[in-house]
Amino acid sequence: MEKIPTLFVRNFSTRPAHVLPEVSPNCEWVINGEGTATRKYDGTCVMLDDAGDWWARREVKKGKPPPPSYVAISTDDETGKTVGWEPVTQSAFAKLHAEALSNGSTEKPGTYELLGPKINGNPDDYAVHILQPHGWSTLSVRQDFATAPRDYGGLREWLHARPYEGIVWHHPDGQRMVKLKAKDFPRES
Repeated sequence: MEKIPTLFVRNFSTRPAHVLPEVSPNCEWVINGEGTATRKYDGTCVMLDDAGDWWARREVKKGKPPPPSYVAISTDDETGKTVGWEPVTQSAFAKLHAEALSNGSTEKPGTYELLGPKINGNPDDYAVHILQPHGWSTLSVRQDFATAPRDYGGLREWLHARPYEGIVWHHPDGQRMVKLKAKDFPRES
């Protein structure tokens, strides 16, 4: 999985780096009304490949050695971080992933969000660890995301008024995705 681009250009001169009201290159399709908005969950990304092997998303900082069996996907030119996959059994999430598998059958290759009590502060109060297919949400959440605006100011207000981590737009071509997190915007006007 390539790192999903952020809809708006990041201003790396601020800490944390917030977005500017300028659309990132190759993300204009979102502003033009293309794609479906889905909920971005606050967990950790895992993948079931076609061979039936599970992988955990892993970022490796510039100058740091990758873990064994790491598969690099891309490197961010701005931060120097490399995004890739490591076998989930050697990741920090191995036990939590095993628990999630025991809580429900997941046999379809694809990417999932690992969510639960010991993941990122559990903002959604899951009682157990689960695997959520990317792009899936309840009907009420899908209906809410259908109302999401597609401009800087509107998205800032919309995201700050909701409990979601952010949005991921999926292009109809099935390949391209773009994300935006509530925390990407500064709170002040």
